[in-house]
Amino acid sequence: MGLPRAYGVTFSLNETEAMARKAARGAGYGWGASEDVGKAVRWLCVQGLDGCAALARLLPYTDSHDPAQISPRVDTDPWLADPGPLCPIYAGAAFADRAHLMSNKGQNLGPLRQPLLFAPFVAQVACQKGVTMTLSCGSSTIVTNGQRISVADSHPQIWSSAHVSVGGHVSASAPLAKRTSPDMDAWDLLAIFAYRTYAPATEESRAKGAGSGTTDND
Repeated sequence: MGLPRAYGVTFSLNETEAMARKAARGAGYGWGASEDVGKAVRWLCVQGLDGCAALARLLPYTDSHDPAQISPRVDTDPWLADPGPLCPIYAGAAFADRAHLMSNKGQNLGPLRQPLLFAPFVAQVACQKGVTMTLSCGSSTIVTNGQRISVADSHPQIWSSAHVSVGGHVSASAPLAKRTSPDMDAWDLLAIFAYRTYAPATEESRAKGAGSGTTDND
């Protein structure tokens, strides 16, 4: 019989960012993208949103696809992936890198998985430009001014399309979180992915005292 689950467990923001980063690395993201994941999850958790749960829903999908299959083709309108849907991390990084090219009409995206994880990249651009921006799909909206966020649906899974535009109103007023309280099932899944980053012990590493606790992140 397993140990009873501890309820009410909280983690520091640094612990949460590190777990998200390692889990992303374990699921096949490169170093830079894994850093983006950690920062995105941390930002969402500060806003009081469970970025860990969103990431836990995303990683099984990205783990089973080559990055080229879920990254945006930015020469199309809307941005699409083949076969898609878009990964919010790869699409978000592309959006942040190319935000200076966004027209007054905004940016259209094709099917987007876990759009909540795309929001921190929109927040980054909104902060840089000093504007409020809206990520939307029909009546579902995520609005951010770079500092705060308003989410019409706190648990979006996948959108058939998405649009980013300047404008909107942020209604968030709750205090920013200083610790995280993730769904523990989601946290456990992230830990499974993170465990993949641990290097297996060898006779040489044991002799040096490294054991099985050495990671490719350390």
